[in-house]
Amino acid sequence: MLWSRSLLTRLGTRAYSTGKLASDAFTKEAAGSRADRLAKATRFLAALEPADRYAVSSMIRVDHAGEIAANTIYEAQADVFGFQGKKATKELILDMWDNERKHLLATSNMLDEYKTRPSALVPLWSLAGRVLGGVTAVLGEKSAMACTEAVETVIGEHYDDQLLHLKQIGEKLAQQYTGKEAEEIKESIALLRDVLIEFRDDELEHLDTAVEHDSQQAPAHALLSAVVEYGCKGAIEIAKRV
Repeated sequence: MLWSRSLLTRLGTRAYSTGKLASDAFTKEAAGSRADRLAKATRFLAALEPADRYAVSSMIRVDHAGEIAANTIYEAQADVFGFQGKKATKELILDMWDNERKHLLATSNMLDEYKTRPSALVPLWSLAGRVLGGVTAVLGEKSAMACTEAVETVIGEHYDDQLLHLKQIGEKLAQQYTGKEAEEIKESIALLRDVLIEFRDDELEHLDTAVEHDSQQAPAHALLSAVVEYGCKGAIEIAKRV
C-alpha cells in the first residue's frame, strides 16, 4: 500500500465531485458505518467459493493497479502541458484527473476492506503510466487525447466484463442463501456493482472528452491506439495474477 499512499499524498487537494456516489462509501463514510460494512464484507467473502473469492480479489487488485497507472498518466500530461504553458489543456487534464484521484482512493480502501493484496508490480504500473503520459503529451495535445481514448476504450470494456462476472457470482449466491444472510450478500454485491458502474461511466466520459478534443486526428492515430490498447490489455491480465 505504500506506493498508493505516497501517490495520493503527491496528488494535491483538488476537490472531488460533491454528488452522492457509490464510491463515497469508500472515501467519505463515517468510521462506524465503515466498521459495519467491513464486517459485512468479511462475511461476504466467507460465503464465496474459493474461485469466486479469487475473482473478486482479482477485480479489486487490477482496478487498483489501473488507477495507479491512470493517475500517473494524467499527472505526467499535466506536468508537460503546464511546462509548455498550455493552460487550457492542462485544466482539461486536471478535470479528468479529479475522477481518477477518487477512484484511486476508493480502490486503495477497497484493498483493505476486501483483504486483497495490491499488485506486486505497482511500481511498474506507476512508471509505465508516467512514461506513457509524458511521451504522448510531448507528441502533442491530440496524441495525449488519443492516449486517453485508447486507454478508456479498454477500461470501459474491462469494467463491463467485471460487471458481468459479478452478476454471475450474485446469481450463484442467490441460489445458495436465504433470509437475512441472502439480503446482506445482495447488499455487498450491489455496492461493488454500483462502484464499478460509477467508475466505468467516468472512464467513458473521459473517452468522449478525448474524442471531442480531436483524439482521432492525432498523427498515426490507428498505430498509437493499437499500441496503447494492446499494452493496457496485457497489463490487465498480468495485474490480475501478479
